[in-house]
Amino acid sequence: MGGEPLITIENAGKRFVTGVEALGPASLTVPRGAFLSLVGPSGCGKSTLLRLIAGLDTPTSGHLHWHGQRPRLGFVFQEPTLMPWATVEKNARLGLELLGTPEAQIRETVAGTLDLVGLSQFAKAYPRELSGGMRMRVSIARALAVDPQVLLMDEPFAALDEFTRERLNDELLMLWARRGLTVIFVTHSVYESVYLSTAIAVFTARPGRVSEVVAVDAPQPRGKAFRQSARYHTLCEEVSQALRSASGLEELGE
Repeated sequence: MGGEPLITIENAGKRFVTGVEALGPASLTVPRGAFLSLVGPSGCGKSTLLRLIAGLDTPTSGHLHWHGQRPRLGFVFQEPTLMPWATVEKNARLGLELLGTPEAQIRETVAGTLDLVGLSQFAKAYPRELSGGMRMRVSIARALAVDPQVLLMDEPFAALDEFTRERLNDELLMLWARRGLTVIFVTHSVYESVYLSTAIAVFTARPGRVSEVVAVDAPQPRGKAFRQSARYHTLCEEVSQALRSASGLEELGE
């Protein structure tokens, strides 16, 4: 991956207190402004690496190095993790409140962010009144409200139907371009990773290592034409082949 480096991960490993080697040694450099997807077998350490980048956990070997000042991060989990007793607006403002942001600024920022994700009309609604895709939009709005430079996303669309997933993929690409974000995105879907990414890091089975980084040399913005293009299908097969090789399936004749 080309471009100015944002974070370099050097031989990072993670061993849990149970003795399980969850990750590593894994090495990877993430350029500023990239949309990087992490793909690999279940349990290979993709989510563990995301937590290390977020500072929610620490590596037991190797290290992570930010180039320049550590940027502000937003984290979107696989489940929306919303407060069920709070409205959409109150859920979206949580991060700003924790940062001690002045009330007037919170109101202005939350209003703008909800408008950005298409939820302005649902500001006073509760999570139980929303669809799965709308709840995920609230989670994304909460992450964006703190004005992150880096957005970390751990399989955020895995539980959604295909139509909703594709629509949110398009919305995410719009947000990435509009906000100038760096996105690190965990997914099990080869098709999703190719559609979204500028590059895809393919992980081996646990303990996960980066086997290969596949560049997605397709222009932005993307849409239906890209999904139907020969280049899209060629890239999907390239990533699938890299994933089979990294998972050891070729040796098994699968």
